[in-house]
Amino acid sequence: MRFPHGHLAYCTNIHPAEDWKTTFQAISTHAMKVRDLVAPDEAFAIGLRLSSTAAKELLRGDELPAFNDWLATKNAYVFTINGFPYGDFRAGSFVKRNVFRPDWADPARLEYTKELFTIVSQLLPEGIEGSVSTLPGSFKEFQADESAIRLQLIELATFLDSLAEVSDRDLHLGMEPEPRGHFENTEETLRFFDRLLDDAPDHELIKRRIGINYDCCHFALQYESARDSLTALRGEGLRISKIHLSAALALDPRIPGAVEAVSKFDEPTFLHQVLARHPDGRIERYTDLPEGVASLGTDTGADAEEWRVHFHIPLDAEPAPPLASTRQNSLDALALAREVPDLCQHWEIETYTWGVLPQELARPVEEQIAGEYRWVLAGV
Repeated sequence: MRFPHGHLAYCTNIHPAEDWKTTFQAISTHAMKVRDLVAPDEAFAIGLRLSSTAAKELLRGDELPAFNDWLATKNAYVFTINGFPYGDFRAGSFVKRNVFRPDWADPARLEYTKELFTIVSQLLPEGIEGSVSTLPGSFKEFQADESAIRLQLIELATFLDSLAEVSDRDLHLGMEPEPRGHFENTEETLRFFDRLLDDAPDHELIKRRIGINYDCCHFALQYESARDSLTALRGEGLRISKIHLSAALALDPRIPGAVEAVSKFDEPTFLHQVLARHPDGRIERYTDLPEGVASLGTDTGADAEEWRVHFHIPLDAEPAPPLASTRQNSLDALALAREVPDLCQHWEIETYTWGVLPQELARPVEEQIAGEYRWVLAGV
């Protein structure tokens, strides 16, 4: 849907679906119910999540034209696709580090992303940009060959420029920094793009087609404010491709009961990275929540004064004390957009954890998403 800062959707990665048939069923049921709750009389934007399997199936035969026709009958449209999770992304599955596979050193990631752009370029209404979000190159533990990552991104930028000319649509990739990703904070992101630009024969091509998917949860985990990090990224001429409105868990692990409370969010599907800040400003990073809990029994971890935990919390539902959330970072991004009208045209609510939320935060999925829309629109 249109809102004062551009286009707003929610990401359909909240609905478990790995093939196109199941993906379409989720859209035609859940997404339409959310539309009826939030904006029944407006054109409703759908933030697609397509696995590699679903993307290939959608490109076969007349599936894509048929989906386009369906969108028209429902007064709905697509402006963005989440292309971070290539494969299985379902509650009950073992996703964890696998969400970073294949990484950008693997040709399979490049081909998948080209398929997603081929799809979105054919779904875009006239005059609307098209974006795809993706992982931050790789995962630090993988020790990926960054030169291969940069080479494939340059190839993608060239592909996008040609596709944009043919489709008459502005197309751009948003790389999404995440804790323990190949680049995860503002400084690492800037230095990665410096190296990418050094490799690229055409700097303007890269800046036009490759940008940042700014996830408010992920940067809050780094103890970085939306205002400071977005300003720094834009100051280096990087495109803000899309902004994910999202929130992480926050707590003081010294408070009695806090670690016990956050341990309820430990579950086997997704990574829940922990960033622990110490009184001297040092930040220790743990790849998953159990590692963070174990650190409290060590000399390096015992004096942490704050934790931020990568578990996407519904924007409109603060967890009970002694836990809190970082949703202020999403409000700060919206506030910056009021001051900087060209900040970003693509916004997406991205709370994908519905299937693994503790019982006290659980609601019917459509009600949760509608509540998040209302929260966002109240903050505009």
